[in-house]
Amino acid sequence: MDLRLYDTLSREKRTFVPLDHNNVRMYVCGPTVYDFAHIGNARPVIVFDVLFRLLRHVYGADHVTYVRNITDVDDKINDRAVRDFPGLPLNEAIRKVTEKTANQFHADVAALGALPPTFEPRATDFVLPRADGKTDMVTLIRQLIARGHAYEACGEVLFDTQSMPDYGALSGRKLDEQRPGARVAVDAHKKSPSDFVLWKQSSGDEPGWESPWGRGRPGWHIECSAMSTAYLGNVFDIHGGGIDLSFPHHENELAQSRCAHGTPAMANVWMHNEFVNIEREKMSKSIGNYVTIRELLNDWPGEVLRLNMLKAHYRSPIDWTLKGLEESAKTLDDWYPSATDINGGRPSDAVIEALSDDLNTPQMVASLHGLRNNGASGNERARDEFAASLRLVGFLSESAAAWKGRQQQASGIDAQKVNGLISARTVARARKDFKESDRIRDELAAMGIVIKDSKEGTTWEIAR
Repeated sequence: MDLRLYDTLSREKRTFVPLDHNNVRMYVCGPTVYDFAHIGNARPVIVFDVLFRLLRHVYGADHVTYVRNITDVDDKINDRAVRDFPGLPLNEAIRKVTEKTANQFHADVAALGALPPTFEPRATDFVLPRADGKTDMVTLIRQLIARGHAYEACGEVLFDTQSMPDYGALSGRKLDEQRPGARVAVDAHKKSPSDFVLWKQSSGDEPGWESPWGRGRPGWHIECSAMSTAYLGNVFDIHGGGIDLSFPHHENELAQSRCAHGTPAMANVWMHNEFVNIEREKMSKSIGNYVTIRELLNDWPGEVLRLNMLKAHYRSPIDWTLKGLEESAKTLDDWYPSATDINGGRPSDAVIEALSDDLNTPQMVASLHGLRNNGASGNERARDEFAASLRLVGFLSESAAAWKGRQQQASGIDAQKVNGLISARTVARARKDFKESDRIRDELAAMGIVIKDSKEGTTWEIAR
């Protein structure tokens, strides 16, 4: 079956045809490591991890290259370093901030079930020309100046947006419609208000590198152009990220890369996931609903967060609610004992078909429920496909016993006591003492335990 993906640039869903079937290449913008990642940051991590897994399934694990960068030079990082480590030299404080937050990011996304990318370059390693010859930011800026797409002014190097006739095509913003305002800085030294910084000066106490334009540091957008080219080439298959990056970041990446390389495209498919809202409101520190991945992981297993995210299509906003998390946890409580003891099998065609339709994860989840039900009815093939499909999309990272034990521990449940009460209830039912049986059932319910009787015996789970 064909893989079809929605391309933000062409605004249509198209059949995906890789430039090279033996090397399918994807770049996704990673974190700026100045603070812990919030749940909105988790969405592109999970969405493009699913796409990475699907591409590996279709083309082979050795034939997919996934690059996700780390931005470790940024004015927000500088500000955080000054705030958190006021007694240290700035460069040393910056290193402490970026190391701490990058390590936390890695721990968080691993808990979400995300595979490591093939390469994870750091921006600071790609500022100056490299010994290995991989593309760097200074060289890209030189190319843009030489091709007439950038200019020096007041110690800065700026991209000349008017030199690119179709600038704005990705976001749908035309140059003549862009006016000075909140998103477009107004500076007298710019040829056009929409021109953006490729290189800026650094003061003595700011991080900087010696360049042809003096000591300074790169603009944000040129970083991803350099790192994507370094590992994926001038043109690659898929560029992904959150919808908030489509303008100005991705628009400017696209402009820089095409103009520096003289190519008609940077990536053949541009993909963007929509926002995450919290209980129907936009996430914001000012209204107190800002929540980090780490905070959520203190209360929920990572797979619960992963499933909750995948219940909505990536191109639709998602409303992140406590009720949704409870439902996702209950679903996994049901799925785990049905699948973790099965190691073989191949993923279901229905699941692959859903994912191949522009990552239709709601349909994927519906197909998983169907497989679960068919497997419970005695269909062994459905059970095999259920387990294989769950593993394909990043679930079943632990045994059923470990999953249940973690839930018990988190809930403060005494499993030995529960099992003893269930045994006593079984004895009471055998002697037809239904009053005692009902009393024990009510006692278990008061403990937060739901029991299920079947021909095979009685099982129990923690109420959600």
